[in-house]
Amino acid sequence: MFEKILIANRGEIALRIQRACREMGIKTVAVHSEADTEAKYVKLADESVCIGPAPSEQSYLNIPAIISAAEVTDSEAIHPGYGFLAENADFAERVEKSGFVFIGPRPETIRLMGDKVNAKNAMKKAGVPCVPGSDGALPESPEEIKGIIRAIGYPVIIKASGGGGGRGMRVVHTEAALLNAVIMTRNEAHVAFGNPMVYAEKFMENPRHIEFQVLVDEHRNAVYLGERDCSIQRRNQKIIEETPAPGLSPKLLDKIGSRCVDACRRIDYRGVGTFEFLFEKKEFYFIEMNTRLQVEHPITEAVTGIDLVQQQIRVAAGEKLHIRQRDIVRKGHAIECRINAEDPYMCTPCAGRITRYHAPGGPGIRVDSHVYHNYMVPPYYDSLIGKVIAYGDSRDQAIARMRIALSEMVVEGIMTNIPLHLDLLHDAAFLRGGTTIHYLEQMLAQHNKQV
Repeated sequence: MFEKILIANRGEIALRIQRACREMGIKTVAVHSEADTEAKYVKLADESVCIGPAPSEQSYLNIPAIISAAEVTDSEAIHPGYGFLAENADFAERVEKSGFVFIGPRPETIRLMGDKVNAKNAMKKAGVPCVPGSDGALPESPEEIKGIIRAIGYPVIIKASGGGGGRGMRVVHTEAALLNAVIMTRNEAHVAFGNPMVYAEKFMENPRHIEFQVLVDEHRNAVYLGERDCSIQRRNQKIIEETPAPGLSPKLLDKIGSRCVDACRRIDYRGVGTFEFLFEKKEFYFIEMNTRLQVEHPITEAVTGIDLVQQQIRVAAGEKLHIRQRDIVRKGHAIECRINAEDPYMCTPCAGRITRYHAPGGPGIRVDSHVYHNYMVPPYYDSLIGKVIAYGDSRDQAIARMRIALSEMVVEGIMTNIPLHLDLLHDAAFLRGGTTIHYLEQMLAQHNKQV
């Protein structure tokens, strides 16, 4: 097992990884920007290294600075967390070539699954159902593009092959808007991802977003740990996640989970990963695989009792999984609310100093957050300041516990989306379960129209 791990991230995930390491007796190194000097995880780490100014391009995305920090602190492995460089194959490659262990998949696997066209082709070969769409990247010829889209049928969504995080995509409803959308998405993709290739998929009108958590060691032992419903989202960013997904057939879920596991063996996957699907009219359609830890991993931990971060570390150290599929028993229900520093209804970021802070507690409540009283939320990074996870024997109990927790939570000095969460937790459609990915945006549009 490793003696020292460098955590190449910030915020609540840096603290989460640090806690897993401390429990395992592993020393940690926190790298941080100048803006995060006073962060909790920096103070709690065994060692810390400032790697640059506040802008992420000069710090958390500065690969040479991160590698140098690992060298000067004699770290053995680097954990990328999520976001920033977590799914950057070049970073993973540099880590390994520099003599460190990258706590995640192999660089070639990240590269394969990071290209959405190649990922989709790999999933088709593995028997994973995919969204109907173009067979690879769209060609240059306008007439060929039109022919391909006519065969798929409108509406379609044009996506960047190297995209992710909700960026580099456009919905097209008519042929008149098609070519302009393709050109704009190509230009956007080239600037954002360095890859102008785009492809097309059938646009699902009212799907749910369901994802499957997998865990694989380098000895080809693989398991899936159930699904998560992530349909409550806006601008393709998740707000609430829960597991199990309400109202879905266990038999169908097992079938898809098994195919995900088979796909992992086919692509020689290693570590934790998530297969993301759209679900509509009782059918699953693969959209992408995230080759990293997910923000919403705590709800899977709650219902399975398995620490995913520690499993990541053990797999990276070469250990065999001691878990078999038959050993995984999911109990109860878990919900996660992402607490963002933003206007709850307009969703604009709100940086600033937290003048009063109180974290909730009680039965079944977990809070993953790096903030504290008098903490300064910097304007340079993602607006996520924490996550509240509620676990109960049933969905109703988990929702009741989450309502109580959020009503007790105090974050003053900045705006947060806690009021939006409380609205959702009393919303009739959410309480019924099975809302689509468009539901929250429709709800926000209606609210903002009335204000």
